[in-house]
Amino acid sequence: MRRLWSLLLTATWRQILQWLAWRSFLLTLAINQAVAPLLGLTIWSVALPGSSAIPTYYIALLICQLLTVSYEQHTFSNGVYAGELTHDLLRPQPVVLGPLGANLALRLWHLVVGVPLILLLELLTHARFDPLAVLLALPALLMAAVLRFLFSYLLSLSAFWTEQAHGVAGFGETLLFLLGGSAIPIPLFPIGLRPLGEALPFRAMLGFPAEIVSGQLAPRTLLLGYGWQLLWILVFLPLAILVWRAGVRRYSAIGG
Repeated sequence: MRRLWSLLLTATWRQILQWLAWRSFLLTLAINQAVAPLLGLTIWSVALPGSSAIPTYYIALLICQLLTVSYEQHTFSNGVYAGELTHDLLRPQPVVLGPLGANLALRLWHLVVGVPLILLLELLTHARFDPLAVLLALPALLMAAVLRFLFSYLLSLSAFWTEQAHGVAGFGETLLFLLGGSAIPIPLFPIGLRPLGEALPFRAMLGFPAEIVSGQLAPRTLLLGYGWQLLWILVFLPLAILVWRAGVRRYSAIGG
């Protein structure tokens, strides 16, 4: 286990240094990830004027977006298409460490690039962050990051069967936008649809930590949200392992 952690830290640090040479591109990526939360903030601030929860929610959502976003359709799927996976399979380490290291490095860079925007929004909107709520949101943010990586990695594994992995991942991101709390915060869903929005994995990947920070959850709902996150991790983790093994068998069978 110590060796795996060492390899992961090495892969992450290597990716951090590599991305240092692409600062302008990193800025573009961070701005692109900020678009949806900024649109949501603008629209819902107009729809619900005077609500202090909306600015807090969407600034927290922006932080969640920057710290959970995944690009495995690029860091992994492109490697499958280019044949680079063959070399990765020959290395004496799990292949997933490469995409995971790139993932962690990009998330850290996103946060660094996004800090000025976050501070500016906080000043302009006078959003208030309760320290206790932020503390309670940290475990949810960690599980959201894990879950979103598993979801993105699972979709990127479609590269073993189709050349449209980018489209598959794009469809997943669309669902995340619509049902994860960016387009509409889950607490604002119609009462009949709210339980479904809370149970689906998309809220667990993005909106749930922001709901905690904005103070929109009762204690019972908070615990239930943690439970949904843990449940979906336990679903996606073995599913990703099974699909990975099936994909590698196919990749080897066709001469990859």
